[in-house]
Amino acid sequence: MKKIIIPIIVLVLLIVGFILIKFNKEDSNLKKVKVAEVTHSVFYAPQYVADALGYFEKEGLDVEIMLVPGADKVTAAVLSDDVQIGFCGSEATIYVYNQGEKDYLVNFSGLTKRDGSFLVSRKKYDNFKLEDLKGKYVIGGRKGHRMVNL
Repeated sequence: MKKIIIPIIVLVLLIVGFILIKFNKEDSNLKKVKVAEVTHSVFYAPQYVADALGYFEKEGLDVEIMLVPGADKVTAAVLSDDVQIGFCGSEATIYVYNQGEKDYLVNFSGLTKRDGSFLVSRKKYDNFKLEDLKGKYVIGGRKGHRMVNL
């Protein structure tokens, strides 16, 4: 008897779950926006805070932020309409334009103007000076960077 009842209960729960998910999505008046970025960085903290605190929803947006490794993949995702916004360097969009594509991307803003690197610590320093790094290890935040003993 248990062999029949348990699968029936699981099936009913799955069906109810799918119906609730579908019903919930249909009731939403939020505009779905997918954002692809090449790296999660402290530099983009305002975006993450706005997402976490529900500011996008208050503006009528359902924003999904996803990590897409590589500017070429971000560009491909935007061109294929898998995402609406892509954060990446201009190199991939320049390659697409130089290949003569009629449907190319336009870089419309320089968000950073500088490298998005930060020096962070587990210990609080009230009056930090560069000399405080002497004898410490610094770990680079990108592929190819290494830990350096200063």
